[in-house]
Amino acid sequence: MKRDRTPESGDPDEDLLGRIATGDAPAMRTMVARQLPRILSVATRMLGDAAEAEDVAQETFLRVWRNAGGWRQRNARFSTWVHRVAINLCYDRLRRRKDVLAEHPPEIGYDGPGPDAGLMREEDPSRRVERALQAIAPRQREAIVLVYYQALSNAEAAAIMDVSVDALESLLARGRRSLQVLLLKEQSDG
Repeated sequence: MKRDRTPESGDPDEDLLGRIATGDAPAMRTMVARQLPRILSVATRMLGDAAEAEDVAQETFLRVWRNAGGWRQRNARFSTWVHRVAINLCYDRLRRRKDVLAEHPPEIGYDGPGPDAGLMREEDPSRRVERALQAIAPRQREAIVLVYYQALSNAEAAAIMDVSVDALESLLARGRRSLQVLLLKEQSDG
């Protein structure tokens, strides 16, 4: 099996992208295998919906296929660019959700505890965190997902978000505080 070598630029994906730009389908399959788990993870955490995350991942790789020849390493590695594409697609979907909610407000129903209220108290703590993560500001969520769930360095996450490291750290601090408030409120309400 041919092993992709890291080009002089230091980006391990550059050679593969060059092959994808020529229409090399096996190179694209290799790229998808290499990047898909991380793209699915970030999209799932940003959207809170696995099916939508799969759609975002598919659209992300479709854009890679179409634009591989136009990508040039400048200040960011390919993995930074592909994360940015996926996150932008997530924001597009989040905006559409907001638009749909504004057009069709839900009917107001019974606000009391549901029949499964007792079961909810015994819920997995990670589900509580996921719900809280969906409730915080999208930029805070993006910062937390990139640093804590994607295990990117602050510099890498800042590059993806197109902010300074100081701005990223501020988003992380505000995001952690928001999560703490939501989780403590839920705990006291339960």
